[in-house]
Amino acid sequence: MQVLEIKPLADAFRENIQRVIVGKAEVIDVVLAALFAGGHVLLEDVPGTGKTMLARALARSMDGKFTRIQFTPDLLPSDVTGAPIFRQSEGAFVFQPGPVFANVVLADEINRATPRAQSAMLECMEEKQVSSDGTTYALPSPFFVIATQNPVETQGTFPLPEAQLDRFMVQLSMGYPSLEEQSAILRRFMQDRPQEQLRPVAFADQVRDAQEAITRVRVHEDLLSYIGALCQKTRETEDALLGASPRAALALMRLAQSYAAVRGRDFVTPEDIQRLAVPALAHRLILRTAFAGGQQRGEQAVREVLSAVPVPTERVDA
Repeated sequence: MQVLEIKPLADAFRENIQRVIVGKAEVIDVVLAALFAGGHVLLEDVPGTGKTMLARALARSMDGKFTRIQFTPDLLPSDVTGAPIFRQSEGAFVFQPGPVFANVVLADEINRATPRAQSAMLECMEEKQVSSDGTTYALPSPFFVIATQNPVETQGTFPLPEAQLDRFMVQLSMGYPSLEEQSAILRRFMQDRPQEQLRPVAFADQVRDAQEAITRVRVHEDLLSYIGALCQKTRETEDALLGASPRAALALMRLAQSYAAVRGRDFVTPEDIQRLAVPALAHRLILRTAFAGGQQRGEQAVREVLSAVPVPTERVDA
C-alpha cells in the first residue's frame, strides 16, 4: 500500500463510524491514527458519552475478530490471556487462548480490575504475545486495544499504574455533544438502531498494509529535534516528577506520521505534532500537583511546554 492510499481507507472507516457516532471527527481521526500506527487507545470520560460504542463501531468496520472483556474485581489474568486446559481425549494440557487473541480488543472499564489482572495486558500490548508455561503465543495481527474507564464512580477501582499508562499511545476524551449534535443523536436513534447495521469497510490485511506504509511518511530532521525538545522540556518542568519517556517520543513521532497519512499527506508538519502532543504525552506525566487536577493538570502542563518550545519554521536560503 502507498502512503497516499491510507486516506481513502481512513475516510471509509470514519464515514462508517459516524453512522453511530455523531460528530467527534477529530477524536475518530486520532483513534484511526493510533490504529495505523500500531498503538493502543485509552478512552476516559463520564458514562454515556459513546466510548464503548466508538470501540464497537471501529471493530465492526474492520473484518477481523473482535472481543470485549468486562474488567471486574474478580477477573483473573487467565480470564484475559487464556490458560492450559487438560484435554482428556489427548491426555495432555493444551493451551486455550483467552479473549485477548483478537484483532480488536475492547477492555471495558479497565480500572475496575485488580492490578494483577491489569498487568496481564502489559505483555500483550507491548510485545503482542502471550507467555504461558514457558511457551510464547503470538497474538493476531493487527492487534489493537481500546480500553475505557470512567473518571467518576472511582470507589473500589484501581488506577492504572504508570507502567501500563505508558503502553497506551494516546488517551482521549469523547466529551459531551453540542446541542445540535444531541438533537441529531435523538433523531438518528428514535426509530432505528444504526449500530446493528454497520458492515465491514476494510479487511485486516489492509490495516496491516497501512501500518507498514506509515513508516514511510517523511519527518524532517527539524521536527525530530522538535519532538525531542518537547519531551525533554516535560522532564525539566519544575512540577514534574516524571516526564515523557523515550517511548513517549517514539509514540508521538509514529502517531504524527500516521495522522499525516490519515489526512492525505506523506509528510509531517509542526501542526500535526502540536495537535497530537496532548493526547500522546499528557497521560504519561507524573506531576506534584496532579492530585489537584488529575488528567487536566497533565494536559495543561503539555500545553505550557508547547508554548515554551520554539516551533520549527521553514528555512529559506538567500
